[in-house]
Amino acid sequence: MNIDLPIFKLEEVLKATTGILISGGAENIFSGITTDSRKVNKGDLFIALQGDNFDGHDFLQAAMAEGAAGVLVHDEAKLNKVKIDKNAAIIKVADTLWALGDMAHSFRKRFSIPVIAITGSSGKTTTKEMLAAILGRSKNILRTEGNLNNLIGLPQTIFGLRKEHELAILEMGTNTRGEIKRLTEIAAPDIGLITNVGPAHLAGFGSVNVVAQEKGDLFLNMASGCIAVVNLDDEAVKNIAERWKGKRVTFGMSLDADVTAKDIEKSGARGVRFNLVIGDKSRRIEMKIAGIHHVYNALAAAAAAWAVGIDCTMIAEGLTRFQPVSGRMQMIKLQNCAFVLDDTYNANPASVREALMTLKDLKNHHCGYVFLGDMLELGDAADEMHRKIGILMATIGIHAVFLKGNFALVTAAGAAEGGMPPQNIFFLSETEDGLSYLKKNLKKGDWILVKGSRRMKMEKIVEQICEVFGRDKNEGKNQIITHCAGVNEN
Repeated sequence: MNIDLPIFKLEEVLKATTGILISGGAENIFSGITTDSRKVNKGDLFIALQGDNFDGHDFLQAAMAEGAAGVLVHDEAKLNKVKIDKNAAIIKVADTLWALGDMAHSFRKRFSIPVIAITGSSGKTTTKEMLAAILGRSKNILRTEGNLNNLIGLPQTIFGLRKEHELAILEMGTNTRGEIKRLTEIAAPDIGLITNVGPAHLAGFGSVNVVAQEKGDLFLNMASGCIAVVNLDDEAVKNIAERWKGKRVTFGMSLDADVTAKDIEKSGARGVRFNLVIGDKSRRIEMKIAGIHHVYNALAAAAAAWAVGIDCTMIAEGLTRFQPVSGRMQMIKLQNCAFVLDDTYNANPASVREALMTLKDLKNHHCGYVFLGDMLELGDAADEMHRKIGILMATIGIHAVFLKGNFALVTAAGAAEGGMPPQNIFFLSETEDGLSYLKKNLKKGDWILVKGSRRMKMEKIVEQICEVFGRDKNEGKNQIITHCAGVNEN
């Protein structure tokens, strides 16, 4: 048995899930939890999840063949097709996804360490990584990896808790009403942070008001002794926080905020500089990341760190050492002294606007180019949102755009409406990748923004650009951009 894995006794599983034991002995002990039959280790409990395009019940036999000590099911009829190992525990529950969460909650309650939960329409992952950069300097932390922030991923992260961990940072994502409430119930956080509220996943929520209600469920489902970290500059978050009766820590540009920033300076390709102010303490910070919106992410991370007891000096040191997350406003210098702004991880209207305004500042008097994929899950608002982004690109002086996806025509119409010349609007296809245009036109000091929703796979375009033009030999991954002679970086 691998003692580094979570250990559940059968009785603990039955208690946590209110499950019914169909077969198997009371002495069963599970050394690990898995939902993927391809990753079953001997002694694991396999949980048969069911989704729109998969059914774990179809892999019960495979799981037991790999040595699963038990399986947890809700479709008992599927057991008729399985040759059951008499030594394996067969547990029936009403809903396996719900049971997964119940087990994760039970496991989380074994640990008395602080848990910080982060949600919001944008900036969740960057804020989480900034917070990890701060807290990781003095504590052994567990944090969400990749996109494991939903009803399946968050429990998987919680099962990674070990006795050596001193704190956990959990990211919470959602695209359906009720998910944040459930995730909060599972994680039982001590500190909750909502970065902001904006038009994301409207196909599932219908309106920004419903998005606000969904995100607000983090605060409203925390225990009364917990701490809410509140963005005072986001009206929706402020309104949510008015219903929170417990302790709070606030951040924003307002002088009333507990954590704020003063004397912000845009440093072009070098990032941003500002004075971090926490109470009566102030520290000058230079961060290697582009965009004023990332100052908000830094303030959010600082506020959460302060809520957990980290002092201003340690917070400032952590933020200064923070390295941008790949695919999230990552600045890449090319060999010809042009720059790529890689923001390909995901996209919604708010994050696209922020990226475009950052590009406007960075390019200064040079040319700016945009490769833009569709913003997905916007429902009935999709056409209008894409049209407005097209108009914005034209009005901030983007030289040329390269569009990809089902909404490319709508975005192009918006760009033309805003005054962009039609000959500067391109549609990406098997024969048009935009690279031939860049080879002829991209010059020293120019900037290229690449952005789109995750399923658009815009990161491949970044790879192609870097392959054609070459990364600057002095520019390491996620390192500060070095000075390029003749390029105005202010």
